[in-house]
Amino acid sequence: MTAARKLDHDTEMLDRELEDLPAELRWREWMNRIEAVIFASSKPVEREALLLVVGKSASIDLLIEDIQADLKAKPYEIVPVSGGWMFRTRSHYATAIRTAADIGDQSHNFSEEEMAVLCAVAYHQPIDRAGLADIFGKEINRDLLGRLRYKGLIGNGPKSPRPGAPHTFVTASEFLATFDLQSLRDLPDMAQLENDRNGSDDGVASIV
Repeated sequence: MTAARKLDHDTEMLDRELEDLPAELRWREWMNRIEAVIFASSKPVEREALLLVVGKSASIDLLIEDIQADLKAKPYEIVPVSGGWMFRTRSHYATAIRTAADIGDQSHNFSEEEMAVLCAVAYHQPIDRAGLADIFGKEINRDLLGRLRYKGLIGNGPKSPRPGAPHTFVTASEFLATFDLQSLRDLPDMAQLENDRNGSDDGVASIV
């Protein structure tokens, strides 16, 4: 059975409406399903995916609100990220997590230069290598851009109007997920970043 056929089969087998349950238990089961799906995913879960496990009368937004209310006393929460939802540990416990064990995903440890280039792409996209060179006053290493692409943080944008029509760089969906952004509109204000950078010892604007 192919993956697509298996998905169709599983969807058909799942009782989404739960009409045999009282309304309160039905709602609780829908909450549990949504929480389980988001918990099991390493990426943001979009609304369309969540609609596959609940009844037609269910409101995803209200179900998420009720789950968030249940989690208020927990060290983790469900947050909107990149058009979907993910589990995140609360920032209050970041120090405890780092102290106890090195359990983070090391694929998103950035060098100072990587972070600076990523910020430049985020705020000036679509931008080509020449545009990045104009910002930094030097050519940006192709390997550095390749690392950001490998991490899923940037991708190819439209062709540049410059001679030769070089390809440009834009942020990818993993960029939003990595920095807990719902959309690019949630990026910090450029003026505030400039102030932060001027007051920072390492000269890197922080968007985390």
